[in-house]
Amino acid sequence: MVNGLRSYSFEVSESWIRPTSEIEMNSLLLRVTRNCPWGKCRFCDCYQSDFELRSVKEIKKDVDAVYKIYKKINSLIGKIGWEKAAVELSRLYDRSSEELSHSELMNLYNIKMVYDWCSSSFSPVFLQDADNLVMKTEDLTSILDYIEENLSPSSISTYARSNSLVKKGIEDLKSLRRAGLSRCHVGLESGDDKVLDYINKGVSSEEHVLGGKKAIKAGLDLAEYVMPGIGGRKRSKQHAKETASVLNQINPDQVLIRPYVPRKNTPLYKDYKRGKFELTSPKERLKELKKLIIQLNIKTRICFDQPVMNSWYKTPEHKKHLFKCSSKGYKLPEEEKRLIKIMEKGKKLKKKSHIHPKDLIDQSF
Repeated sequence: MVNGLRSYSFEVSESWIRPTSEIEMNSLLLRVTRNCPWGKCRFCDCYQSDFELRSVKEIKKDVDAVYKIYKKINSLIGKIGWEKAAVELSRLYDRSSEELSHSELMNLYNIKMVYDWCSSSFSPVFLQDADNLVMKTEDLTSILDYIEENLSPSSISTYARSNSLVKKGIEDLKSLRRAGLSRCHVGLESGDDKVLDYINKGVSSEEHVLGGKKAIKAGLDLAEYVMPGIGGRKRSKQHAKETASVLNQINPDQVLIRPYVPRKNTPLYKDYKRGKFELTSPKERLKELKKLIIQLNIKTRICFDQPVMNSWYKTPEHKKHLFKCSSKGYKLPEEEKRLIKIMEKGKKLKKKSHIHPKDLIDQSF
């Protein structure tokens, strides 16, 4: 039975990029598109290849593969139990990972992912890559229906760009919601148009607002990602003010904090190295973040769920994070005072208690 699993595989993005919350829930990853349809953000090094739409037929074939792997794993678990099944699956090829071909390695990863998905108390699905809403609504709806019919997930989430949300009609988004799409993860980065233009985001603050509002109106959960420090020292104040303004107009379910870290081989990194872009320090970022938080007048959650990029710590040994590392975060407005108190505490810590973003440049995320 175990050997029969070798014939099934499904495509996953080589980068394995997905939200931290999806990692926590052992989400099943299904690749709907390849790479990013924009791919011009000056700070980003995530997607290096050209954008491609995968066919509906290809994706449904992947869903079929997942289903077959799931059925075989479930049968194995029923016979020998979870722990023994995990051991048997790990011995599928009876060779070290260094000796496996790329296709064998991906097959093993696929099987482990489905096993973890089976063992989770949830059964969420995350659609890769950077913006699946560029797909025709009828095609994406067909894919969602097929996932629902065959895998019965607890939720289906995707990354999306604000301008793709703007381009979709409200009825299109509602039909996607009815077909099973639960949540959109959107890279807001900033609400300051000058910052958005400088980083070549390809989206205006107005489009951020329109897209976000449309998603919520369609019944989708919305997570917006904000990047402290992306305005540099020059536009730190404006970045905080305008980002708060945009968030107030959108009123997303979650605001996820992703402090800017320069990535090599990006245009913004080159600006930083040439002295054209000044990085803000951890304490300056806390100051910026406080300005943003106190200007919010919405019900949402502020989340610091990415431990490496949130380089604020309570101890010089960096064993304890300043903010709790959780996708549930801090509920606003109820926990605003608590959050500000934490930020004030962080600002009073000695300089050596923080990791500067420049020291994270070589860090893998």
